[in-house]
Formats: sequence, C-alpha cells, structure tokens
Amino acid sequence: MKQWSPTLPTSDKPRYVEIADSIRADIASGLLKPGDRLPSQRGVAVELGVDFSTVSRGYSEAVRRGDIESFVGRGTFVRLADTASAPADAVDQPDPRRVLEEDPMMNMPPEPADPALVARMARGLNHVAANLVPLLRYQSVLGSAADRDIARCWMQANGLQFEAERFAITPGAHASIYAILTLLSEPGQIVLCETQTYPGLRSIAARLGLRLIGVPSDGEGMRPEALERAVTEHWPAALYLNPTLQNPTTTTMSEDRRHAIASVLERHALPLVEDDAYRFVTSDAPAPISRLVPELAWHVAGISKCFGAGLRLAYTTIPQGAEMGRFSQALRSMHVMPSPLSLALLGQWIEDGTAREIQGFVRRAAAERQALAAEILEGCFVTSAPEAFNLWVELPRGTSRAELMGRMANRQIGIMPSDAFSISIQPVEAVRVCLGGSITLEQLREDLIVLRDAILRKDWIG
Repeated sequence: MKQWSPTLPTSDKPRYVEIADSIRADIASGLLKPGDRLPSQRGVAVELGVDFSTVSRGYSEAVRRGDIESFVGRGTFVRLADTASAPADAVDQPDPRRVLEEDPMMNMPPEPADPALVARMARGLNHVAANLVPLLRYQSVLGSAADRDIARCWMQANGLQFEAERFAITPGAHASIYAILTLLSEPGQIVLCETQTYPGLRSIAARLGLRLIGVPSDGEGMRPEALERAVTEHWPAALYLNPTLQNPTTTTMSEDRRHAIASVLERHALPLVEDDAYRFVTSDAPAPISRLVPELAWHVAGISKCFGAGLRLAYTTIPQGAEMGRFSQALRSMHVMPSPLSLALLGQWIEDGTAREIQGFVRRAAAERQALAAEILEGCFVTSAPEAFNLWVELPRGTSRAELMGRMANRQIGIMPSDAFSISIQPVEAVRVCLGGSITLEQLREDLIVLRDAILRKDWIG
C-alpha cells in the first residue's frame, strides 16, 4: 500500500481519539489491511502538525481497542484478521471522559493491551451487573463473608497465611496504614521507616502529627544494628517497612535480614506495619516478616499494584491478640467500607482465573520493560529488579534532579524526584522512573533514550 496517513474527522473529541477513530475507519473501509505497517508516530505528528504525545496516545488507544499492535524494534501494524477485535458495534465504545485522567507520576503496573485479556477482564463486569442492586447497599466494613472466602483462596495460592479472625478487606493499603497508625500512635510520637520511603506514609504522618525517622539500609534492606540503635534512642511507636520491591528503590529484603529485623522487634516489643504492596507482583519474595512476629505485626497486602489502582482494595492481617473491633471502627470512621462493586469484580476475576492471568501478564510485561531499560540505561547508576515496574536512578556528580526533571518535563514516562520519598531534609540526587501505566514499549524506548542523555548530560545546551 502507499504511505498511509490519518484523515481526521471534524468532531469535538480529543485529537488522539480522532486518530484512533481514523485508524479504525480505514481498517473498516479496506484502506488499511491486516498486516499493513503504519508510519512512525513522529512522521504522523509532523504531517498532522500535532504534538508527538498526541499521536502516541492515539496509537496507544488503537492498540487498546485491538485494531493495531506494536513491536519493539519492528514498528506498528494492523492486527491480523484472526486476532482482530470485535466489531465496533459489539461493545460500548470508550468514553473519552473516562480515559483522559492519568497521573504518570504514580507507580502503576503495565496496562494490558491484548484484546483477548482485556475482553476476559471485561467479562467480569457481567457478574457485577447481574448483582448490581445488592452491590449498591451498605456492606460489612471488613468485606462480606463470600469475599473473605475468595480472598482466603487467593492469599493461600500466593503463599500467604489466612486466619479469618485476624483478616480484613480494606479500601486500599493507604487506608489500612492510616487506620493502623491511628491505633498505634499519638501526635508527637516517632515512627521509624526506611530513609527513602512511600510518599503516602509521609502524608499520613503529617496528618497524624507523627515524626518519621529514617533508618539506614544496604543492599539487603534495613540494617538491623541501625534499627537497634534507632529504637533505643527514639523509643518509637512503630516501625513501617516495605520489604518487597521497596518503593522507590526496588530492593527486596533477604530472608536472613527479615529474621534479623524480627529479632530486634521481638526484643523491644515494637509493632510492625508491613506494607507488602508488591507481594502479588513478585513471584519469589521471602515470606513476610509478619509471619515471624505474628503478635506484633500488621500485614497489608495491597491489590492495586497487581490489578490496577482503580480497585482500591487491600488484604490486611492484624496481630495476634489485637482487637479487630478497634481496627474496624477506625476504618469505618474514615472510609465506611470497601467498595462492593470492586470486591465483586475482583472476586469474579479470582474465581474464573482472570486474576492469575493478569498477574502473569504484569510479571512478563515488567520483565520486558526492565530488560529494555537495562539495555538503554547501561552505565546510568540504576537500581532495579526484574519484576518491578520502576527504577531508582542515583544521578552522577554534576547532574541535578531539578535539571533532569526540566529536561524530561514533556515526556510521557513518569519521573519523580527523590524529594517525594526522602526523610532527610537534604534529599539525595536521585529520581524514581516508572515503566508502567499506559505508555507503549515504543514510546518507553524513546523516552528512556532521552532520559539516558539527560542523566549523562549528552547534548546539553549551555
């Protein structure tokens, strides 16, 4: 075929949606045929006189619809007929108002683009629709009996213990951590954590009037001797840890180190808040520290990093001897209950095997993106892990995070400076780079090349 270019309709839709609509229309008319290669995004942007990011989002939307597919190093092609998506009138079309909002600064899992997997995920909504009226009612603050039983199956399949009397389903890990710290602390008290920690903990501590003290780490995680010193010096209310694919550094604490940390906690009877946000993402992490100190530990296994932040759910296990009533009251006062709609969708995914398929996709996609990043960012002071969907980059001398953020301002890849994670008043010169979300592999490759040049100060002006 001759070189194709989109003919954009006149409408009030966003330009990127019009580009995706044009691709679909030209496929339907036969102008674009299965297997045809589309021109580069940059070439289309120049021809249409629009930003590159607009074309990139248009191609991404067409991939999401199942009309085209992209391959790293090969290009973008019209999907072959035997894998093409359903006709346009077979399902509701995307509402542009629902796809405009995205915060690339957040650490999101890669989004599935395979039409078969997306269709399977969507079928879970049939279960939600069939039970819509009862799902709109107030329900238990800890999750219904049916949802807790489904959660038990999922936790056990992922190597986690389940004790019904100690288990709650909550509206996300952030909600659990907030409620837990209201029970463990009083304004003015100290909570220990890693020196680079989850930004949500910082906002929770500020709300509750708590002071965070960072404890040094090494390649295996928080150092036990440093924790011992911090406990005896500060007499904290609790220790917060994110020991598996730690956010932002991607470090996973070794099994030996987990035992050493547990010993310190036992000696001082110090409560632990274990934020296991990436437990369902990694396939080979050691058992939670909570298993070693069940009388002291609160274990929070988030759902969003595996299935998407929109579900806002977490599985929380309270310590042996703790009062579930107090925890449920704290949750109810702040969040009322976890969303029954989200619970029904997740439950259906777990029961019909979709959850396991999504989990496998996220792990494979993360590994593919990490391999791409390792190839492009070789020599760029990167810390990462195969199943993480972010990188931690410590900048070389002479490169500041402010300058780097300025150079990367108009890119699609999500980058956050170390200020968001640092407990110190003088953050290190480092950034977290997110590889997940809706960004395509083609766009990710391009943005990583720009990031590499920014880190190494190639082609800087001035």
